[in-house]
Amino acid sequence: MSAGEEISHIRSGLTNQLPDVDPEETQEWLESFDQLVEVHGTERAEYMIRTLLQRAGAKSIGVPMVTTTDYVNTIPVDQEPEFPGDEEMERRFRRILRWNAAIMVHRAQRDGVAVGGHISSYAGVATLYEVGFNHFFRGADHPGGGDQVFFQGHSSPGNYARAFLEGRLTEAQLDGFRQEISRAPEGLSSYPHPRLMPDFWQFPTVSMGIGPMNAIYQAQFNRYLHHRGIKDTSDQNVWAFLGDGEMDEPESRGLLQHAANEKLDNLHFVINCNLQRLDGPVRGNGKIVQELEAFFRGAGWNVIKVLWGREWDDLLARDDDGELVRIMNETLDGDYQTYKAESGAFVREHFFGRSAKTKAMVEDMSDDEIWNLKRGGHDYQKVYSAYQAAVATTGKPTVILAQTIKGYGLGPSFEGRNATHQMKKLTIEDLKRFRDTLRIPITDEQIEADPYQVPYYHPGEDSEEMAYLRARRAELGGALPARRVEADALVLPGAKTYAQAKKGSGKQQAATTMAFVRLLKDLMRDKNIGHRIVPIVPDESRTFGMDSFFPTAKIYNPKGQNYLSVDRELMLAYKESPQGQLLHPGINEAGATAAFTAAGTSYATHGEPMIPVYVFYSMFGFQRTGDSFWAAADQLARGFIIGATAGRTTLAGEGLQHLDGHSPILAGTNPAVKHYDPAYGYEIAHIIEQGLYEMYGDHAGDHDVMYYLTVYNEPVTQRPEPEDLDVTGVKKGIYRLVTAAQGCGEHGLELAGDAPVVQLMASGVAVPWALEAQRLLAADWGVAADVWSVTSWNELRRQALAVQASAMLDPSREPQTPFITEQLAGASGPVIATTDYSTQVPDQIRQFIPNRFATLGADDFGFSDTRAAARRHFRIDAHSMVIRALQMLAEENTLDPGLAEEAIEKYQLCDPNAGTSGSTGGDA
Repeated sequence: MSAGEEISHIRSGLTNQLPDVDPEETQEWLESFDQLVEVHGTERAEYMIRTLLQRAGAKSIGVPMVTTTDYVNTIPVDQEPEFPGDEEMERRFRRILRWNAAIMVHRAQRDGVAVGGHISSYAGVATLYEVGFNHFFRGADHPGGGDQVFFQGHSSPGNYARAFLEGRLTEAQLDGFRQEISRAPEGLSSYPHPRLMPDFWQFPTVSMGIGPMNAIYQAQFNRYLHHRGIKDTSDQNVWAFLGDGEMDEPESRGLLQHAANEKLDNLHFVINCNLQRLDGPVRGNGKIVQELEAFFRGAGWNVIKVLWGREWDDLLARDDDGELVRIMNETLDGDYQTYKAESGAFVREHFFGRSAKTKAMVEDMSDDEIWNLKRGGHDYQKVYSAYQAAVATTGKPTVILAQTIKGYGLGPSFEGRNATHQMKKLTIEDLKRFRDTLRIPITDEQIEADPYQVPYYHPGEDSEEMAYLRARRAELGGALPARRVEADALVLPGAKTYAQAKKGSGKQQAATTMAFVRLLKDLMRDKNIGHRIVPIVPDESRTFGMDSFFPTAKIYNPKGQNYLSVDRELMLAYKESPQGQLLHPGINEAGATAAFTAAGTSYATHGEPMIPVYVFYSMFGFQRTGDSFWAAADQLARGFIIGATAGRTTLAGEGLQHLDGHSPILAGTNPAVKHYDPAYGYEIAHIIEQGLYEMYGDHAGDHDVMYYLTVYNEPVTQRPEPEDLDVTGVKKGIYRLVTAAQGCGEHGLELAGDAPVVQLMASGVAVPWALEAQRLLAADWGVAADVWSVTSWNELRRQALAVQASAMLDPSREPQTPFITEQLAGASGPVIATTDYSTQVPDQIRQFIPNRFATLGADDFGFSDTRAAARRHFRIDAHSMVIRALQMLAEENTLDPGLAEEAIEKYQLCDPNAGTSGSTGGDA
């Protein structure tokens, strides 16, 4: 199939299925339409076409949907607004920005450093940025509030170059590019990393695909704040700069319908279509712009193509028979890339020369003039027109598909080359050619003196360029990118709010998920912070017992609820509202995590601290969206992540893909995430209280953390808070729940004074198994066992490692003791640890345990069965703890080795049907 045949649907798809029974009449209609355009302009012509299409639909005349248009600019020349700026002035300091951005990366390749960077990315996107900086992007001081701009990660040198001109960064800082530690405090991060540069960057974007997703939910969250009356965001926009190669990421396209469904006309994607990914063309044999146009248009977006600069306007105006447009339509991306790596003569022959008509159109043009036919993404007028149309569009988000050249202006060694993304430095000849192209006043001698110390250029604080640049940013509300944290500390709830969670469940049983949900409901009633809590649930509210929130808090929907709810007569009827508090992204963990990020960073993006509480099926959290949580950490998000229905055996009957035995390990790799595995409601209360204080309280410590709690759907007896509770232990990760003597007292048992002693550790849903093991050891074997509730294996390890690191740096200082070691001081006998997770979870603290230590864990894939059978299969239940304790005591010559064998027989350890640790059934 030829290229023309492959994309013929672009022009002929409307008519190629039907015969033209009267060509003469057809021609008359076409001539009338051409006259309408000439006399009344394109806007009137567009209106007439739309009216005819509407009438055709009313008359049941089939008109196919057109998702792809010709390969030309969307906005006709006569509809372009006048460019309001001084284009020559803007071109002058844009050249300076291009120079400094490239030199910064080039200098970072000097001997002894060679840390890389990307020269070509910013060179291609500079115009797209600068039109925004000078005319559209609003800073935080703008009366309407600041815009949120998601900058392309690889183009960060351009942002640094602009900040250097503005006086926000020094030359020494530019020389510290990608040397954050070795050049501290003057190092600059490689990409947009808010955690590394918390006063500069707002959004981390270089993990490609996450930026588009987060931008969509940032735009939604802006509307959420507005509809709930927390902040007027009606005059704020979200801009996301993306690459055409990045749009192959599933996350980049997977949530487009959400933006359209919510009518997010405050959202604008700008896709830099340089037709190249990192190693070569995005669609060498196709047309990525056309593909994206169809995809976005089909998803309900407004699509604006900016493909050709103004130099093409006259040629297109003279293209009476559409021959030039035909060639534009049929030319493949791989060829377009090649043209810009060749010459004007090459373009004349291989592009215009494909038709006698188009060849004649450029007869009077020199090769240089043909070479200077710009792509639309490098034309201020065309880009301005697109941006203006985007912000004027109502009712739908906009995507701008701007065709550019990667490495634009860097010379033939860089422009459009497949390897340009990996090219980090310029030769002396490249530098001279680049300097001449940009008209930078740097001499040959300065370049030749030391090729890796080629000077940056600043026109001077009193220059015309700087006066213009400063005036534009002042009018638009200040410099960007910039991140501010001006939110006040919150007034946090008092003890009364947590009282119910500490009472226990009495004779009833309740899962820790339900204990948490009950506490969340009490927190949402708090007069100070209740309205700031943002519950986020991806279509599992009823599973987690959160349907009780529907009638009062309601589900956020900007359209409200315009249908008659099927369960409207029920007390817990589904209820949607523009003022709804719950964010319900559907079966969409990626979107829910993006919503969590937007809410959890609102204290910085909006000066409004919000408290996201993301509740999800535990298995589908860190395993499925771990990269998004990492981006949330990079963006300094705060909030609570609740992995409900946690554990490898607790979710009875669900099977392998639903069973989570490893999320604490995955969470432990994220330095900003504090994982807790509470067993009882009172533990949850203290952990949440501490988390709220750490994230939103008035203190000088680190606020930028996320608390991850794993909770379960298995009903258990919720113990009331002990009067002598070791609250510090709960918060730091471990406390002694029940001593051997207390356990015997609860069950009416007595032990000999010289009874062998063991220590039983468990977390979460496994704590009741440890308590049962404590009873069995005393009743059946005369062994005394203390039971420890480990609320956080991860935090115990982190604290212990911090102690080690401190001792390494200061050997003369009296060594500190890890908290876990302190807690076990005086606790004799071996330690047996069990959880509903793999052995890696408790094994994290093995080296800090002074006693002999054994772990039990669910180390294989999960499966469908009863809880008790699954726990017996994995050897993590109460009886397994007993047998392991007997074995360890025998290894210490404290007990007869035969007792362990006797216990194996007694408890039928190899029979999954003999397991008793765990209830059947039970919802959250």
